[in-house]
Amino acid sequence: MDQNIDIVEAKSKSKESHLSKVLGPMHIWALGVGIVLVGQFMGWNFTIAKGGSLGSIIACWAIGILYISLIMINTEMGSVIPEAGGQYAMAKYLLGPLAAFNIGLMLVFEYVMLEAADALVVGEILKTLHPDVQALPYIILSLLALTYLNYRGVHATLNLNIVLTGIAFITIFVLLFSTKFYSPTESILNLSGLTNGLPYGWMGVLGAFQFGCWFYLGIEGTVLAAEECRSTGRSLPVGAIVGLITLIVGATTTWFVCSGLVHSTNLAESVYPLYDAALATKMPFVIHALFLGTLLACLASANGCIADASRAWYSLSRDTLIPGVFAVVHPKYKTPYRAILFLLPISIAFGFTGLLDQVITFSILSALLVYILTGYMMFKFRKMYPMGSIERGYIAPWHPLPAILVLVLASATLVGMYFGYWINLVSGFIFYLLASLWFTLHRSKFMDVGTFISAGASAWPRPKGY
Repeated sequence: MDQNIDIVEAKSKSKESHLSKVLGPMHIWALGVGIVLVGQFMGWNFTIAKGGSLGSIIACWAIGILYISLIMINTEMGSVIPEAGGQYAMAKYLLGPLAAFNIGLMLVFEYVMLEAADALVVGEILKTLHPDVQALPYIILSLLALTYLNYRGVHATLNLNIVLTGIAFITIFVLLFSTKFYSPTESILNLSGLTNGLPYGWMGVLGAFQFGCWFYLGIEGTVLAAEECRSTGRSLPVGAIVGLITLIVGATTTWFVCSGLVHSTNLAESVYPLYDAALATKMPFVIHALFLGTLLACLASANGCIADASRAWYSLSRDTLIPGVFAVVHPKYKTPYRAILFLLPISIAFGFTGLLDQVITFSILSALLVYILTGYMMFKFRKMYPMGSIERGYIAPWHPLPAILVLVLASATLVGMYFGYWINLVSGFIFYLLASLWFTLHRSKFMDVGTFISAGASAWPRPKGY
């Protein structure tokens, strides 16, 4: 009886609910860069602890190649998927229910954990104002305000992200130019004296890949907003590619200026490396600018994470893979408001564990598993839908090279995680294994296959050979 009620409820909600098509390329840029930019204000510097200063910049560029390739294949598949959910929606049509469930869950935890890391950094940097500052009320108030903004509509949410992200990105260059890097005689940068090279050799570089992801982690979430783009074939490619260029420039600048101002020993342990670099300049304006930039980057990231995680959770519910109660769109604001509200306390709870590197590690692990499955899906997508069989808004060049690079570099990063975080690695795999068992043995009984594939089945032609 409960099973029938659940299926009927999901079908009726699916028919009634739809997300507003209001986003353009700039909003996609703000979503992707807004989520990721915080990784240049914190977290990336753990690459120095794993691989040294030189290992850090090598990891930055190598992982940049991973994300360039990922954006290529994501954008090709994402430009034709008929609904929200990003890689989850791709898995629906390419891999089936179990894989789709896992990818949806991985996406949720990737962004929920990233939002938790944002909350941690906000708390730590507010404590620098005064030892008696109680950060908790400010963090909860900020997340509540961002949640309310997401509740009211994605257009206003990402308009705010354009402003927050733009200001935060500019502060990185305020710091850069304050060092007078362009004048060898006046520059206060000291790369030769503060960096430590490659102390652990190439194995250290491999270990640094894990936190090298933090420079870019979340940019792939742009495809989660595919259903809300006015022109998916234009907005996704332009927003994602320009966003990735922005991040590569910002990441290299961040490494350069931080490594020249803060000793590698201190930089490797910092909670807010760009702010520590600003403190090293002893310039009040620069210090205040980076304090503001760090806060705004965290808020922009949390804002985007709320949007992406809720879309993934909403998509799982709409397709009956989890209870249909979260598949409701607000009748006025056209947002998945129940999913938005449900995930907020989970993120806050993880944020106040106080374990920044552990929270980051679980977010990265979830993302890497999605990347590996996405690389595999690209091969299957090209086989099921050869060139000319379906209209693409963007075509990934040099196939299959981008998919191969994604598989190789993501797998190498997982191997690198073993050094120092093998317990997290094993725990993550066990968690997703148990989730798979729960879905297979219990939840799959309540899944309605018609609802699962009906949302976009008519938008795609019959696959070749099926």
